[in-house]
Amino acid sequence: MKNVGIFYGSSTGNTESAAEQIQKEFGEDIAHIYDVTDASSKDIEQYSNLIFGSSTWGIGDMQDDFDVFLSKIQKANLKDKKVAIFGFGDQDTYSDSFVDAIGLIYKALENKVCEVVGKIPTDGYEYDESKAEIDGQFVGLPLDEENQSNLSDERITKWVEQLKNQFN
Repeated sequence: MKNVGIFYGSSTGNTESAAEQIQKEFGEDIAHIYDVTDASSKDIEQYSNLIFGSSTWGIGDMQDDFDVFLSKIQKANLKDKKVAIFGFGDQDTYSDSFVDAIGLIYKALENKVCEVVGKIPTDGYEYDESKAEIDGQFVGLPLDEENQSNLSDERITKWVEQLKNQFN
């Protein structure tokens, strides 16, 4: 498998911790982590396999640093790259906008000639609406530290195993 670039935006540390666990699951020799505040379009372009991570704040807002980073994604050449997305949300308090940041990142990738991988079923989640749900599945990995923190490690492990089969 070619190297993996993991790009995350984190305000409370949850997304950073998940990025570190994802890196550990792939192996530090394969996966490299970038805080989006320090990353450039050139950093993105050096990887064939990409993972983007952002939490959702308030009623469907993307984490601030990642919101700024979207312009760098738009400038990057993602042709023939495989991209996976993960993010955090709160199913109870914000059930109408659960992990919307994943959906916003997915939308930003629509015209980038890349393949989005890592989609998962909605089973096991309790929410009303999400921009991350398309055709009955999530377009990335949703995590909820507020209500289902006990499931995060297992979900990440299973998702990375899936990605290992989908990445180049």
